[in-house]
Amino acid sequence: MSTEQREKELLSEVPTGLFVGGAWRPAEGGRTVDVEDPSTGQVLVAVSDASVADGTAALDAAVAAFPGWAATPTRERAEVLRRAFDLITARADDFALLMTLEMGKPLAEARGEVTYGAEFFRWFSEEAPRISGRYAQNPVGGSRLLTLKQPVGPVLAILPWNFPLAMGTRKIAPALAAGCTIVVKPATQTPLTTLLLAQVLAEAGVPDGVVNVVTTTSTAEVVEPLVRDPRLRKLTFTGSTAVGRKLVEQSAQRLLRVSMELGGNAPFLVFDDADLDEAVDGAMLAKMRNTGEACTAANRFYVQRGVAEEFSRRLAERMGSLTVGRGTQDGVQVGPLIDARARDGVAQRVSEAVDAGAKVVVGGSTVGESGYFYAPTVLTDVPLGSRLLTEETFGPVAPIVVFDEESEGVALANDTEYGLIGYAYTQGLDRGMRVAEALETGMVGLNAGVISNAAAPFGGVKASGFGREGGAEGIEEYLETKYVNFPL
Repeated sequence: MSTEQREKELLSEVPTGLFVGGAWRPAEGGRTVDVEDPSTGQVLVAVSDASVADGTAALDAAVAAFPGWAATPTRERAEVLRRAFDLITARADDFALLMTLEMGKPLAEARGEVTYGAEFFRWFSEEAPRISGRYAQNPVGGSRLLTLKQPVGPVLAILPWNFPLAMGTRKIAPALAAGCTIVVKPATQTPLTTLLLAQVLAEAGVPDGVVNVVTTTSTAEVVEPLVRDPRLRKLTFTGSTAVGRKLVEQSAQRLLRVSMELGGNAPFLVFDDADLDEAVDGAMLAKMRNTGEACTAANRFYVQRGVAEEFSRRLAERMGSLTVGRGTQDGVQVGPLIDARARDGVAQRVSEAVDAGAKVVVGGSTVGESGYFYAPTVLTDVPLGSRLLTEETFGPVAPIVVFDEESEGVALANDTEYGLIGYAYTQGLDRGMRVAEALETGMVGLNAGVISNAAAPFGGVKASGFGREGGAEGIEEYLETKYVNFPL
């Protein structure tokens, strides 16, 4: 079967309705929205476009299913999650191709996301039976102190478009492991992967109403009533800091339990004593994973003067050698950006920096006549006030700034409202630990360009949000602690 035939077959197999209460249904009034292929700008398929009433119906289903799922023994919940892991792994090629079609990333990267995304179901299948409390004596005598963990309740999860599978599994798996039910609102640009995931979860044995999926272009209108509904007990969001702030404001009225994974603007520090081969390899991973469209992407490169020229030369050489094209084509390493707005925004920021004195070493332009491609780009002499440095740029652009002293580099890295992740390359253990502790970030890649791992807590500080996903900490976001005192 040709690639084109397989694409058509897969798209015909993916459900396009809303998944509510275990059933696929059209949106109210039959409304639909087109899903676009960012490599061509052409429509892949249309999916249901939910109304406010559709969103409420999804929450109704989650509320109705909650008591039964919360009462399900943890071992049974774990076995459902493990089956989900196995089924996703078995359909890895389908998930990878679907992500490439709707988001644009090369197939090799999409396959990597399937491995990473599926792992959350395996990890939290193992965490579910380990939910525990404690028993203690009252220090002053006369009673015993018992603490236990219970699921927080129905959850609303709002997903971004850049990792269509992993951002869903990172939220759904711990919620289900904890005993919560969930309403999932995928990004309008990339709903297909989430819809296929819902189908697979039903096949894995997730009971009706435990997982519900609502696709909509009226995000604010559909989400706000859910956030204000007293039956909703938890909101988890991954996306921009601006939207996150609005959601926190809305949720504050009800003191809703909230976790936010927001913007990045990650610094990438290279010190004079770094192994430059490793630093360039790490820079390519940290910058070009997902075509730079990641909150963990290295956004600002600060390089110590002694190695700045050589590092810039090597990085530009590597960036310039990358093959840009449709993610389904053999040999393609860089796919399109998600849409025209994203591509044009990257182009504008590069243009502004060049006008302010930055030098383009490689790239610096759009690519092709169709689709939303931008060339891998390296700039030097980037002015400190440039938007390339002050704002998160979702794209394949590496702006380089030179610094002299260690303290200067750290200060530049911390000179941002964001604090998700920072990267640092040095061969000195003492310097590495000093810098890792000094960086105002929730995560640090020390001589490592990729650190995401289902077994580790993912999250940031400052304007990058709060709460953690993954690791032993991830399930705690979906559990409440209850204290019971009983006399003897």
